[in-house]
Amino acid sequence: MYSHITWPRQYLPTTTDNFVSNEIFGDNFSFSTFGFSPLAAEVWDFETPTDVTLGRISWHTCQEGNEESDLDVYHAWIVENVDWEVVMIPTQESQIGKAATQLVKERPSPMLNDHQDWLDSLAAYTKEKVAA
Repeated sequence: MYSHITWPRQYLPTTTDNFVSNEIFGDNFSFSTFGFSPLAAEVWDFETPTDVTLGRISWHTCQEGNEESDLDVYHAWIVENVDWEVVMIPTQESQIGKAATQLVKERPSPMLNDHQDWLDSLAAYTKEKVAA
């Protein structure tokens, strides 16, 4: 189900000089992380945050191979506008497969550290854009 937009009459899509619609649900992308080959992922959940609701983005990916390399992943992010004009973004990931059981044993934890790197990169990018 798509979100419903209440358009003022003068801004109705296809009646204005320029209109664009961007959706992310179901979008596919690929990335490489934690030493795995590039993984094709699909967005399974997306909701923009508001002042009263949390935003969400979650995606799924899997790596098919043999018993040793199969990996099934669901990664979720919550985006929350908080009172003091900042955004809080907790992220959690759940993995299934023997490759996941090996990854959990690694120290330092690549998942913990790489997720923090992603968050730090998002924060740095955002601060750079706000300052520009």
